[in-house]
Amino acid sequence: GDDDVVSMRNDYDQRRRLIVDELNKMGLTCFDPQGAFYVFPKCSSFFGKTAPNGKVIADAADLAMYLLEEGHVACVGGGAFGSPDCIRMSYATSDENLINAFTRIKNALAVLK
Repeated sequence: GDDDVVSMRNDYDQRRRLIVDELNKMGLTCFDPQGAFYVFPKCSSFFGKTAPNGKVIADAADLAMYLLEEGHVACVGGGAFGSPDCIRMSYATSDENLINAFTRIKNALAVLK
C-alpha cells in the first residue's frame, strides 16, 4: 500500500544521497538527480589520463568502457543523453551492491595516471 511506496521512496532518497556523496569524494562531480534513479557525474577531470594497459581515456565513453573492463561496473557515456562530460550510472540496486561498486570504481580510478 501507501506505506510501501513511502518506504521505497525513503530507501531511494538514502541511496541517492549515498551515491552522490561517494562519487564526489572520488572526483566525479555529481549533483542531486532530479528524478528516476540515475546520476550523471561529471568525469572530465579523468580525460587525458592513461590506464595501466596504456590506453588513454579520451572521453566519457572511454571512461565507461574502462570502468567496465577494470572495475566491472557498468555505466554509459553521457553523450547520448546530452552530457558528453558525464557518465550515466543507475543506483537501482541494493546498498551492498553500491558499496561494492564504489570500491571497484575507486580502485579503478586510482590507477589512472
